Amino acid sequence: MGNKFDRLLEAHRILLVHPIAAETYLQRPGGRVRKSPKRGSLFDIFEELVSIPTLLDHPNLSLDVVMVSVTKVQQPDPRARRGRGGFRTVDRVLRHVIETRHFGGTQDLAALLPDGLPSEFTTADIAAHAKVSRDIAQRMAFCFRALEVIVQVGRTKAGIHYRRGR
Repeated sequence: MGNKFDRLLEAHRILLVHPIAAETYLQRPGGRVRKSPKRGSLFDIFEELVSIPTLLDHPNLSLDVVMVSVTKVQQPDPRARRGRGGFRTVDRVLRHVIETRHFGGTQDLAALLPDGLPSEFTTADIAAHAKVSRDIAQRMAFCFRALEVIVQVGRTKAGIHYRRGR
């Protein structure tokens, strides 16, 4: 995706729209629609942004994250992996849009860095303050480091230490 954006961004303005399922409902045949315990958050966008972190500060690229509620239509499938309970998703239906967040540049994304971080922090600190998994905090740090929002200042057993950059 990065190579395509490199070529397109020179001549075109691009709005990248990424939906995240904040609420998911499961619909199975013969059963009622039930709410799934899985919930998406705004921070899930970093799972996608790690593939294009340096392009995020390009003036011709902006990003909309759309938080949605969806219904997953599932059908029985005896070949489905054991963890799926014998069902396979055959369709996703949009219920409604919950919220849309626009990110026009690096400073808009930097606002997702949680408040209250110490002057030197690790991804564990980001995870604790933002109430996300360490995995997502590491993706955030990767993107923010590429954008120079944070800079690496050292490394210990606890991990890489960062401080805020520009």
